[in-house]
Amino acid sequence: PSYTITYFPVRGRCQATRMLLADQGQTWKEDVVTLDTWMKGDLKATCLYGQLPKFTDGAFTLYQSNAILRYLGRKHGLYGKDDQERALLDMANDGVEDLRNKYLVLIYQNYISFVDYNLLDLLLIHQTLAPGCLDTFPLLSAYVARLSSRPNLKAFLASPQHTGLPINGNGKQ
Repeated sequence: PSYTITYFPVRGRCQATRMLLADQGQTWKEDVVTLDTWMKGDLKATCLYGQLPKFTDGAFTLYQSNAILRYLGRKHGLYGKDDQERALLDMANDGVEDLRNKYLVLIYQNYISFVDYNLLDLLLIHQTLAPGCLDTFPLLSAYVARLSSRPNLKAFLASPQHTGLPINGNGKQ
């Protein structure tokens, strides 16, 4: 294959590229980078911006996951039919990136905002209405457990102010 992906053995910022290639019937080579290799610094020093993924198409090399996706989008006819459609696709992708950035903060930082309470409430409702619905979503399950264990919130969730209220007024709970 003419394509090579250099990345860590995770989905991370490269899985969308892999999905695009697979769906378009393309093959590629994976150069898997272990954390030990990356921490030595030799490879990192050769990477633009000191980051992976690195993508090559023959002698052409790209870095930055969204630049790679846009390149492949253009190459495989997946980047709109005109400038306006491409602008709308860029806008939608920027929205996806905004959501990804929220996910990264959620996963890698001790992050709490009003959004967390809104999401926790929704997930707890789902767990009440469909027990086990998060069983195949370990990150969401861990998120619910982590937020629910905050001392003040844990006390509230166990109190009649929470347990004594129905989810809604239609009796479906």
